[in-house]
Amino acid sequence: MKKTFHLCISAGEEVLFRDAEDYNRGFNCFALALFNTDSIGLVESEMSTHYHQLIQSRNPDECMRYFRLSYSMYFNRKYHRSGRIGEKNHYTMEVVGYNHMIAAMSYILRNPLHHGVSPIPYAYPYSSVNSIFMKEMGKEPYGALLNRRYYHRFVNRTTHIPDNYVMSENGVFLRESVLDIPQVENLFVTPRAFNWHMTRKSSEEWELEQRKDNNSLPPINLSVIEKGIYMTSPKEMLINEMGKSNYRRPSDMDICAEIDNNLLLKYGKSSVYLLTRQEKQHIAEHLYRTLHVSESQIRRCLAM
Repeated sequence: MKKTFHLCISAGEEVLFRDAEDYNRGFNCFALALFNTDSIGLVESEMSTHYHQLIQSRNPDECMRYFRLSYSMYFNRKYHRSGRIGEKNHYTMEVVGYNHMIAAMSYILRNPLHHGVSPIPYAYPYSSVNSIFMKEMGKEPYGALLNRRYYHRFVNRTTHIPDNYVMSENGVFLRESVLDIPQVENLFVTPRAFNWHMTRKSSEEWELEQRKDNNSLPPINLSVIEKGIYMTSPKEMLINEMGKSNYRRPSDMDICAEIDNNLLLKYGKSSVYLLTRQEKQHIAEHLYRTLHVSESQIRRCLAM
């Protein structure tokens, strides 16, 4: 019998996704991990430093292992890197009960808001939030679709692709063709209820609601859902939840783009992973002077 799990993999002292192609490939790897482990995906949110997934599976660790292996192969080949991607251990938490499930899905989909990279969940492109109640919320579907004969340009060529998976022309599977969106919509019941949960404030009341499930598990809150993620403190995330974050500041993807597309040319290198320690230090000093971003953000984008 499949059980429901929240999975999260952290990048540690680097980033998981440096550009849009990486985010797209990351979701494709997740989609194929679901298929190859007979798992069901519910919601997910890709962040530059970590990846939240809510799945139903008999073996959640195998699903994460498949995702990590396939994505590491892609990432290492592209950036001339070696070794596993992310920290040694991923976070797994079983989700039991209706209120527990609603809270888990809500916090995962609101993750970009909590980390201050998006003013509202719907403005973030790398999560499944805009695939839920798509028609009722007035969301536009993806544009042109890719012919199936070209799918293997964006996944491992030896991988079997399920017939129901549909890919957009920018090389990412449509989330609504991969995830069990009808189940998610049934749990939220109505578009209005879903929208309320996307804007609801974190509170003790929300935690008390989850205790009605009598599952002996801790109620889900920012500290629980973000366990092991040290990019932003729960206190900062609550401030971001109130809409007080500077979401216009350079993102990790902005900094990685400046490094990968401009600064690497000066050193004749094709990847940040080929830079010497001294070269990384020179770039770090330049970024600090010109972009005025934090040292920790610079360090992870340079994989220092």
